[in-house]
Amino acid sequence: MEINREDYKSDPKVVESGNVGEATSSASSSVLKSTLLLENVGDVVLTLNSDGLSLEFLGSSYNDGSITSGIKPVQKFVNEIRFSDVYGVEFINYGFINVSRQSEAEQCFQGHASHGSEMYRFTVHSFQKSRGQPCLWVLAGYSFGHKDLQTCQTWVDRINASLNLEIGRPKNLLVFIHPMSGKASGRRTWEMVAPIFSRANVKTKVIVTERAGHAFDVMASAANNELKSYNGVIAVGGDGFFNEILNGFLLSRHKAPRPPSPSDIVHSDQSSGSGLFRNPNERVTEATCQNEDHSPLLSNSVYNGMRQAYFRTEDGTCNIGQDFEFPLPGEQFRFGIIPAGSTDAIVMCTTGTRDPITSALNIVLGKKVCLDIAQVVRWKTTTASDIEPYVRYAASFAGYGFYGDVIAESEKYRWMGPKRYDYAGTKVFLRHSSYEAEVAYIETESEKTNPTVENDQLFSGLRKRQGPKKSERVVCRTNCGVCSTKSDYMSKRSPCSTPYSSLGETRWQRSKGKFLSVGAAIISNRNERAPDGLVADAHLSDGFLHLLMIRDCPHALYLWHLTQLAKRGGQPLNFEFVEHHKTPAFTFTSFGKQSVWNLDGELFQAHQLSAQVFRGLVSLFASGPEV
Repeated sequence: MEINREDYKSDPKVVESGNVGEATSSASSSVLKSTLLLENVGDVVLTLNSDGLSLEFLGSSYNDGSITSGIKPVQKFVNEIRFSDVYGVEFINYGFINVSRQSEAEQCFQGHASHGSEMYRFTVHSFQKSRGQPCLWVLAGYSFGHKDLQTCQTWVDRINASLNLEIGRPKNLLVFIHPMSGKASGRRTWEMVAPIFSRANVKTKVIVTERAGHAFDVMASAANNELKSYNGVIAVGGDGFFNEILNGFLLSRHKAPRPPSPSDIVHSDQSSGSGLFRNPNERVTEATCQNEDHSPLLSNSVYNGMRQAYFRTEDGTCNIGQDFEFPLPGEQFRFGIIPAGSTDAIVMCTTGTRDPITSALNIVLGKKVCLDIAQVVRWKTTTASDIEPYVRYAASFAGYGFYGDVIAESEKYRWMGPKRYDYAGTKVFLRHSSYEAEVAYIETESEKTNPTVENDQLFSGLRKRQGPKKSERVVCRTNCGVCSTKSDYMSKRSPCSTPYSSLGETRWQRSKGKFLSVGAAIISNRNERAPDGLVADAHLSDGFLHLLMIRDCPHALYLWHLTQLAKRGGQPLNFEFVEHHKTPAFTFTSFGKQSVWNLDGELFQAHQLSAQVFRGLVSLFASGPEV
């Protein structure tokens, strides 16, 4: 069907059931239809309806079953563009718009000139999922043209009105850039994605950090009224940089009881290794809020107090056994990460890829997932030090032994960039150091049916009692049923209570011995070195930590365990020397001199430590990985 080019001059052919260009909900629901020229395709009838745009191809220019969009190649002609996938629309003014996809050589060979015309143009900015990698989102732009200026302007206004009705999309963001993160690519990464925020009409206040702790200081000192002017905070960097921003935000705002210290666990049953939580009311010397918190990261007016049932408020009074308010700046306040680090495990687990474009699209489209956060308390730095509670928060992982040694060793080789982790890991593996420690953890229903491995078992390779088979794993993914449904155990708790609010139901199990590593995975921690992560079926928001204890074992068996971690579909947990417990809280005591932990990729000294997880404590601009 041939369309007369004069149609673009004399008649805009706009048909609608409401007023043209009226930016209201009623206008966005009315039908708008025009004959437009789609770049690299030809003549189309474009229709706007309540949930998106529909396209009907009319001309003969489109002859090979595929088109090229204004941004990236689109694999086939698109009949529908949903508003949920559109992040912006841009008026481009008057200029040349190409019709034919044929190259100049093909046009000369076939004996006709290029099909094109000069007219007013606008581009609809969207994305498509990669065929081979569904987690990877590819930019796609659809450029339309018309001879009439008012027609193009009407389309821009109406599409913008529809986009404004999309719920949860940010309008104003605070952005921190770590210039030295990963391969010192923080600035370049932001320059790559900044146009996406501009097209989406998202205002950004950008802060390039100048020193370690800069982002922490900004977040910690910001008043809630100031943060309310933003819809969220974006970290352009790695996991450690996000940890810095997260701690700056939470330490002065998350007013919740601390987990018990290792000395609060009563060893009531030495033979079975079980214990109970001791009520702090029985400890008269610790029932008053007199010890000051000397942590340099904590405000003395906010975090003073001693144990799980005690908390000092800002007016200095002690509150006993209650839940505390978490004064977030707003319900829609979220965090975002644009990956520019060495491993980017959090981004891998929340989007499925380390692609900055995909992360930026998740942010401007207002995607949302909830994320568990672990509260980690160091009670003692060394054996001889006094008890001085020091609080930190972690979003991905806390690890001791091998994990702590690798991060400590890698600090010597920062000049190597991300390769320093491989080099440091090899050195630490060859050293094969083990550490004596005791770990206590809360027993859950699943733990009662899966007893721990006895200390005197011989290491003969794989366990006789195998863990979940690959087909039985419930892997976290987009619209995850596990994360969206609270279990009976979790539903008994209010959002800011501890995992053991009902003391009578809490039982602790203990594990003592020599360990190559002790780790607590909050999420699966998938990365390029461990494609399935440390725990393949860990979830983003189920309210549990995955406690991994690797007992001392022959060098060859430990290498076998690590190689299982490094391959997709491996079974790294099915070894006799590996203990895996799903728990909401644990405590740790080292019996040696060295006590180095890896907390979200950052060094953390702790001889005596405890941790608890808060389910879905923060929200992230992400949609979850597509598996």
